[in-house]
Amino acid sequence: MMQSHNGFWPAENAGPLFFLPPLIIVLYVMEATDKVLGPEHKKEIIRYTYNHQNEDGGWGFHILGPSTMFSTALNYIALRLLGQGFDDGDEGAMARARKWILNHGGLVAVPSWGKFWGAVLGLYEWSGCNPVPPEALLLPRASPVHPGNLLCYCRMVYLPMAYLYGKRFVGPITDLVQSLRKELYNEPYDQINWNRARNTLAKEDVYYPHPLVQDIAWGFLHHVAEPITNCWPFSKLREKALKLTMEHIHYEDENSRYFSIGCVEKLLCMLTVWVEDPNSEANKFHLARIPDYLWVAEDGLKFQSFGSQAWDANFAIQAYLASDLIEEYIPTIRRVHDFVKASQVRQNPSGDFTKMFRHISKGGWTFSTLDHGWQVSLLLSLMPPELVGEKMEAERFYDAVNLLLSLQSKNGGFPAWESQRTFSWVENFNPTEFFEGTFVEREYVECTSSAIRGLRLFRRLYPGHRGKEIDICISKGIQYIEDQQLPDGSWHGCWGICFTYGTWFAVAGLVAYGKSHKNSPALRKACQFLLSKQLPNGGWGESYLSSQNKVYTNLEDDRANLVQTAWALLALIGAGQGQVLRRASGSGFGMGLRVGVEVDVRFWERGRG
Repeated sequence: MMQSHNGFWPAENAGPLFFLPPLIIVLYVMEATDKVLGPEHKKEIIRYTYNHQNEDGGWGFHILGPSTMFSTALNYIALRLLGQGFDDGDEGAMARARKWILNHGGLVAVPSWGKFWGAVLGLYEWSGCNPVPPEALLLPRASPVHPGNLLCYCRMVYLPMAYLYGKRFVGPITDLVQSLRKELYNEPYDQINWNRARNTLAKEDVYYPHPLVQDIAWGFLHHVAEPITNCWPFSKLREKALKLTMEHIHYEDENSRYFSIGCVEKLLCMLTVWVEDPNSEANKFHLARIPDYLWVAEDGLKFQSFGSQAWDANFAIQAYLASDLIEEYIPTIRRVHDFVKASQVRQNPSGDFTKMFRHISKGGWTFSTLDHGWQVSLLLSLMPPELVGEKMEAERFYDAVNLLLSLQSKNGGFPAWESQRTFSWVENFNPTEFFEGTFVEREYVECTSSAIRGLRLFRRLYPGHRGKEIDICISKGIQYIEDQQLPDGSWHGCWGICFTYGTWFAVAGLVAYGKSHKNSPALRKACQFLLSKQLPNGGWGESYLSSQNKVYTNLEDDRANLVQTAWALLALIGAGQGQVLRRASGSGFGMGLRVGVEVDVRFWERGRG
């Protein structure tokens, strides 16, 4: 991997197959496709989409997943909007996709996000969507379901969706849209029962069924609240809510320089800004940031969730630090050190940011604030200036620590973005059928472990800054990690797959605190868990199905995965169980790991010292 001149290592951050189609839909509606995408862009997008079509004709939620209505419908629509014909594609690819859609109920069976995009494009009626009332913004801020109390990503999806729903915006009904209305339904478009379609879902897409209380709420909003808010004088309330919604969208746009919090939110906000004023400066700024999300690889052009520069830079620099070869790569180390320094958030969001539902951000690093980004800087701060150049000022580390301390929850855990603001039962109103845990911010073992490790190192370097508070924070964090351990000795990870990943982070946090295999029952159980999952060839390999089903699942054919083997070995070495390397090194798979593992042993031993 080549380091960029900016100091980070560019890398792909993709996989979901529902990111790219909304880009095509939004550009089509805005009549901006040719302004943003040239012929080669379109060619590579089409190639990428066909490359990940399943044998049954559909597309999965992600590149490894079985076909779902959501991804199949959206990717079919995107291909048609890019100029693919009714029967184009190798081996009848478009015909097979259309057959899959119709055989599974047609577009009426697409889940809620698919219904939304269909309504925006004019392929689906708003009356067939469950409500997204903008008036929720007018609730008292103390209300548990106020958007300002929800997970930031949920909030930034809700705001533009609520605006577009409140406006009942529909793009131009072109000849192609008319054709798609005929292609994607099993009955004439004008005969569809849209009220029944609101809750019609293909079984392949229902990972998390709506609880009864949610269906009752949507029914009330659809049949009672919506007709009222569309009539005077209550329509004035909607106008007020829509105006307030746009204020929040513009605030987020300006504070992110129109990059947005993620690719889905980016497209929603961009479309909303265009609907408000197609000729605005904000619309031009949004279009200019689209290339930041594009990535070309061997399988084609994709739309990434966002960049992972700080994340990837951190892992790369940790590898250098573990190798004892730092002095041979001084220019590389200096560039990444400068990148980390330049990437720190130096000020809070503008204006009265608490009114705009924002937490303090000064001192943080993005992707992610609580994970490895800032720990890289602390590790680098141990290195002499002749290697890294001008070091970071202590005050900047103070800002980072102040941010971390502000985020810890009462249970000792750390969330990823903001402190938890509402109750867990609010998750019952999560309207998405394929995402779990999207409404309420929560704590993560990975974030907690990373925070503990960084705070421990900071405490050693700067003992005079909030020392007592940091000690209490770390102690509570350790208790949280131990409380989250599952009966089999593992931890569930959310930012990687899955039990291997979570266990690696948990072990690292416990070891940083001074726990060991001898004095920690939690570490002994963790080691037993990892050893129980080691494959006959010496490696580890865990499937994404572990995350979905919450049960440890091996990769197909019990094959090992290099990255997950490294996670497991790092955890075992950190816990003082390096003797397991004999088994890993005794197999053909393990032989390739031997040199790197020995380096990791030295790294961990040095870290414990």
